[in-house]
Amino acid sequence: MRLRVEPIREPDLLFGNGEVGKEPKLSLARKRPADPYIERLELGVVALPAQIEAVRAWFAQIHSLVLGTERNARRFREFPGVSRVFPCRYDIPDKFVRVIEPDEYSKAQALAPRDAFTALLDLFGERVESLFGDVRPSVVLVCIPEELAEFRISNPRLTERERAALERLQREEDDEQISLFAPSAEELRLVAELKPQAEELLFRSFYRALKARCMAHSNPVPIQVLRRHTYVPDEAVRSTQSDATRAWNLAVSLYYKSGRIPWRPYDLTPDTCFVGLSFHHLKRRSGDVVYASLAQAFSSETEPFALQGGTIPRSQTRGRQPYLTEEQASELAKRVIAAYKARTDSLPSRVVLHKTSRYQPEEQSGFRESLLAQVPACDLVWIAPTGFRLLRRGMQEPSRGTLCTVGDYDHYLFTTGFVPWWDEYPGPHIPAPLRIGIAGGGDIVERSREILALTKMNWNNAEGIGRHPITISFARKVGTILTEMPDDAVPNPLYRFYM
Repeated sequence: MRLRVEPIREPDLLFGNGEVGKEPKLSLARKRPADPYIERLELGVVALPAQIEAVRAWFAQIHSLVLGTERNARRFREFPGVSRVFPCRYDIPDKFVRVIEPDEYSKAQALAPRDAFTALLDLFGERVESLFGDVRPSVVLVCIPEELAEFRISNPRLTERERAALERLQREEDDEQISLFAPSAEELRLVAELKPQAEELLFRSFYRALKARCMAHSNPVPIQVLRRHTYVPDEAVRSTQSDATRAWNLAVSLYYKSGRIPWRPYDLTPDTCFVGLSFHHLKRRSGDVVYASLAQAFSSETEPFALQGGTIPRSQTRGRQPYLTEEQASELAKRVIAAYKARTDSLPSRVVLHKTSRYQPEEQSGFRESLLAQVPACDLVWIAPTGFRLLRRGMQEPSRGTLCTVGDYDHYLFTTGFVPWWDEYPGPHIPAPLRIGIAGGGDIVERSREILALTKMNWNNAEGIGRHPITISFARKVGTILTEMPDDAVPNPLYRFYM
């Protein structure tokens, strides 16, 4: 069998003043962010009294040089200070501080789990929402105690029949994952990132519920949930990250959540709209548990935005994968184009659609007919997990950006792997590629270049490398939050509210 291996050049990123670089940390420290910066970024804080001073002290610290302690200084760079990176100040004015009274917290925590969940959600949610006035912070920091970080309860909104159906679906999903290959825990997690998970509806998590509640407000501000080891330096060992690494990640995330883009793609054509399609479980008012489709769009011309598609009966699957009818695919495509035009005042010249399973014939015809009626070109790309592995001679892992083609039609793209400018593979196991394909054929090398560039658009950390393109990772993150929202709720379209 013929096997072809070819490297794909690492995509560049665009920073301020037209500067170009591959690595965010190095480029931000030497150049400027893509979007114009401001002198002062005001933050709100919701926390117990003992946490407030610790948060203030942490933000005072990260305005100066913060040293790292990890071994690889090329990957884990020192943090030069907020004013050197963006530059601006991150301030916490007294008027934007909201205190969680210890007595109220203890009283709510002492209730039975379901009652405690509701009481604690109201307690934190009301404090956060009190900051959503005309005079407001750019981002609200919500400091949650460790016992709330993993707090979840069985979903009380489910009937016994619905719960039984979801538990059966979860067993089927687990069986399907295990059938792919002999998986490690890490590999199971990676597979789960690309597929709808029944567990997301079986349980309510405090983190997801708080995010959903706050963004459902009519005039919301993005929130940043902080755990204690994020802002208490002597607990850095618990976070497995040094002070410098945590400072980098938090500073970049807050800059983006404030409405500013730290970096943009350099190698993507500006008038191309990339769209990710995913599915998640949703409980309707009628009592049925169905699939819901979700589209997430990205372009270098506009901030990433999401649109919820139609609901899909659980029976509308092939090979245990939900799919869209021709009418559903056509309608979703029209909505994406309309939303793109509303944000940019123009139509894209091309649409590239990413889907986490192969396209069914109905989806191909629906998407193509609707898209090509408005734009000159479209590509339907599918991305899937795989048990394929590739080993190099010696001890070095395959490089990130390696495209391996087996025969004529099986393509595997390594979005993780050995990173030359770090001189390191940043992973615990043998790199797992993504299997990719194009419905109807097309240039697999060009589509791989685009996917690789889109893996660098996650502004939730400063490393600038992810496993999945933002089209897919954003859509999955939105789907998990939507399980906490009412069926008729219109989700906030902006990515910064879901991070």
